[in-house]
Amino acid sequence: MSFDLSARLTERQAADLFRQRPLLQTPQGPQVRADDQELLAFCSNDYLGLANHPEVIRAMQQGAEKWGVGGGASHLVIGHSTPHHELEEALAAFTGRPRALLFSTGYMANLAVVTALLGQGDSVLQDRLNHASLLDAGLLCGARFSRYLHNDAVSLANRLRKATGNCLVVTDGVFSMDGDLADLPALCAEARASQAWVMVDDAHGFGPLGANGGGIVEHFGLGQDDVQVLVGTLGKAFGTAGAFVAGSEELIETLIQFARPYIYTTSQPPAVACATLKSLELLRSESWRREHLQRLITRFRQGAAEIGLSLMDSPTPIQPILVGDSTRALKLSALLKDRGLLVGAIRPPTVPAGGARLRVTLSAAHNDAQLELLLEALAECWPQVQNDA
Repeated sequence: MSFDLSARLTERQAADLFRQRPLLQTPQGPQVRADDQELLAFCSNDYLGLANHPEVIRAMQQGAEKWGVGGGASHLVIGHSTPHHELEEALAAFTGRPRALLFSTGYMANLAVVTALLGQGDSVLQDRLNHASLLDAGLLCGARFSRYLHNDAVSLANRLRKATGNCLVVTDGVFSMDGDLADLPALCAEARASQAWVMVDDAHGFGPLGANGGGIVEHFGLGQDDVQVLVGTLGKAFGTAGAFVAGSEELIETLIQFARPYIYTTSQPPAVACATLKSLELLRSESWRREHLQRLITRFRQGAAEIGLSLMDSPTPIQPILVGDSTRALKLSALLKDRGLLVGAIRPPTVPAGGARLRVTLSAAHNDAQLELLLEALAECWPQVQNDA
């Protein structure tokens, strides 16, 4: 007996769910070259426009000259370099927490936290729309795993009453495919009443949200007593790579001692940490980036409403256009690409069946004229897609 991979691939192609990778031939930015075509891109998570910032590039170059290009070993052997340590201290200060721990990827960070904190006899309660890395961590940790209705504190409360052992409530801060915010005040109140901890993966919140870019916890004015475990990624608004967990002294030390994805992985190149230190400095000092981004978001939602597009309830740079049918979503994406605009079509299983959409993402690097080009193209293309309904 052999694996019938061809049948699986054919089935996915027939359902218009086959995924392909665009080949990016330029650095990240609004104007890119992909698949040999010059395009105006609205699909990157580089929310503050730092991924190709000259100061960040220079910091990485200087870091490579001083520290080399590889981490060399795991953090616990001899891979924990001075730039890693300085970045952890800066991220702890940025989040207002005693300590932070650096990871090579966000997926690793989420797996590390959940599997280190929970085991058999414990409970993990997750939002149904959480990121795949959080859901995978819940399945792998061995605890009793339950999913509450999306952003529903009443549903969470019902599950909390049935929880056993140590209980961890896990949610995205900003939901990556819808762009909506977790109702953290309500979720934290329910968790506190049941003596459960709250873990927030704020991958898409750091940078765009909060008065100082501190993400959803800052946005709602919450603290470590409300959200005991705070996770952020560095490859989105920070513009570099990796992730971090911020929390108490005891939490971080527990992860160092027991988190297998941390213990058994080579550290990220120190030069990347040097670049992230610079991007964190820019994120904190250049508030105009968040202000300009918010103006773009407001204008896009206004223009989309005038066109008659169905948007999700999102105050963030993630602005999904709900299409529903995968074939129609692909057509709208293709029509935009014909006009020189790159916007990805997101289809099941990434989103629920019937929830295909175009995931527009805005960046502080976009200018007003570029946004108007997108709105004009959508106004031209959307009627053609509607006619296929």
